[in-house]
Amino acid sequence: MNFAQWLLALSSLGLALLGLLFIAALMVYGERKILALLQDRLGPNRAGPFGLLQPIADFLKLLTKEHFVPPFADRNIYIIAPIIVPFTALLSFVVVPVSDDWWLADLNIALLFILALSSLRVYGIMLGGWASNSKYPLFGGLRSAAQMISYELPMGLALMGVIILSGSFSLVDIVAAQELPFIILQPIGFIIFLVCGIAETNRLPFDLPEAENELASGYNTEYGDIKFAFYYLGEYIGVLLIAVLITVLFLGGWHGPWIPGVFWFMLKTLTLIFLFFWLRTSLPRLRYDQLMNCGWKFLLPAALINLLVTAFLGLFWMEG
Repeated sequence: MNFAQWLLALSSLGLALLGLLFIAALMVYGERKILALLQDRLGPNRAGPFGLLQPIADFLKLLTKEHFVPPFADRNIYIIAPIIVPFTALLSFVVVPVSDDWWLADLNIALLFILALSSLRVYGIMLGGWASNSKYPLFGGLRSAAQMISYELPMGLALMGVIILSGSFSLVDIVAAQELPFIILQPIGFIIFLVCGIAETNRLPFDLPEAENELASGYNTEYGDIKFAFYYLGEYIGVLLIAVLITVLFLGGWHGPWIPGVFWFMLKTLTLIFLFFWLRTSLPRLRYDQLMNCGWKFLLPAALINLLVTAFLGLFWMEG
């Protein structure tokens, strides 16, 4: 690659990063407004017209707070841990296609790349809880590790049905293979992936690593200023990533009639994000034993059965 190509690639990455950060800010505002609507209150309405500048106000507040590291914490790991969470989520978008000609990279192992990065995300939470050298953050970090192990397995198995039907790990190829959206052919896989995605992003009713009524604030109890903002950013980017993946893997990506594909992609993704916000205000938090039972006793067997049935039907179809 010559200098001009390198410059173009860096410019594309920079624009994509700014776009994702802007979307995350809109998600923060949108969630607070939706929660206010569902709970019959006003929500943000002071900073700017209709409260639109509230995410900027929150960011400036966290940015200008005192940079403080508890004297009992492991300083280096304490500082690095929050950066891991948003970094892994942002890096995953490199291989996500938005339309039939709009993506940064089309890897033939794109799905494996995203799953690997999602597994690394938990290190930011675990290390943050451990480096805080405090009881409740440590419990939150351990809970996050157990939750990740419990729900990564059924999530990966649920995706195997999609891979069998499409014959590829490339997200572009998976979308191209969906003459019918895979949600029709893989309804059980869709439900399993959705539930596991909610658990992976630590959203209600699966936010046991934070659980303020049990662990004060869990793994981020000892965090403030901009380091807390990194955790907060990572959560919303993670929600966006799961919504985008469901759109690509099960809802046909940009495929749709009448309007351009990009708008179909945005509409499907926004609907799923609204579902995440709606669940937060509608469902109570599970107990920890219920969380573990859901993953190991229900989702994992269901994912295995779905995989076996899909493989059998796929083999039968190929032979036929």
